[in-house]
Amino acid sequence: MSDQHRLRRAVGEAPVWRRDYRKADGRKLYLYGHEEHNLAPMPESADEIAQGGEVRFHPLRSEWNVYAAHRQNRTFKPPAADDPLAPTRADGPATEIPFEDFELAIFDNKFAAFHNSASETAQLAGMASEPAKGACEVVVYSPKASGSLHTIGKDRRRLLLSAILDRYDALFSSGCNYVLPFENRGDEVGVTLHHPHGQIYGFKHIPHVQQQAMSAFADGYDLAAEINIATPDYGLGESGGIAAFVPRFARFPYEVWLAPMERRAGPWDCTDGELEALAEWLGEITRRFDAMFEGPAATMMAFHAAPNPEAHAAPGYHFTVQFYPLLRAPGRVKYLASVEQHTGTFTVDVMPESAVEALRNV
Repeated sequence: MSDQHRLRRAVGEAPVWRRDYRKADGRKLYLYGHEEHNLAPMPESADEIAQGGEVRFHPLRSEWNVYAAHRQNRTFKPPAADDPLAPTRADGPATEIPFEDFELAIFDNKFAAFHNSASETAQLAGMASEPAKGACEVVVYSPKASGSLHTIGKDRRRLLLSAILDRYDALFSSGCNYVLPFENRGDEVGVTLHHPHGQIYGFKHIPHVQQQAMSAFADGYDLAAEINIATPDYGLGESGGIAAFVPRFARFPYEVWLAPMERRAGPWDCTDGELEALAEWLGEITRRFDAMFEGPAATMMAFHAAPNPEAHAAPGYHFTVQFYPLLRAPGRVKYLASVEQHTGTFTVDVMPESAVEALRNV
């Protein structure tokens, strides 16, 4: 079929295929799998979809924030029978994925904050504002309604990384200057859909945090040297050239980073062995958090890579995957209250030295 494409690079030995599909409402859906996807589509809604909001520049924080009023009415904790990330069944409601089965799916978010078709913005005197150009995609790990990066298994994590590599390439090519694959997990983080999934945001403006990292790396900060110094005491392990460690400068209790031992600008620069190890560690860190916190652990995880290499030089940038748990003990949330929110100065309740010892013992 003409909508089937074999990925140029796949994690693991099995080939990965992508099926490109245009939903009835115009949004794009990509189905990734180790086999070509040839199922016929099921009926779906063709309702008009909002196409992004606007960004406004904060003059005191030097950052662009996005305003998207249509997100106020996004899906909120639907009953299991109305899971919008499940496959569409002949005897069930239409979902976001109009097929009876799939391996892994990525589609344009129905309630996107960023959209390449965004075109309108308020004209506010003395304030910089622009249409919220970019992309917001939903990444559905599995057709199963429950699970985690650990329980979906390593082969599915390989497929996930293959899809992420493909989306980096596509979103950079579409004009995004920064791409952030991430996962929000747990009620404490504000998750409204518990079907195992992540998201990918494509930004026109490089976010302020990533700009600061770019400056630090350009000024000579050497994360590979920090990993080499820190891992004897702060490391959780190393395999395939990927280190798992608790940063000595962690801001969240039990914060964990995954990073190549040698500098890589992004996962696209990683060796096959490093990607294989990354697929293992994504599941292992999730397993340890769930065991430590005695249940599905509320966590914010994101890939921190260099910006679009075709448009921005980022000398010295070192790719990491960062996990921020929202718990400081089972049942105890690490709230980000006034000091953290107003100053950016985090009060850390668990010393990194204690955190790494506890995570090692899980």
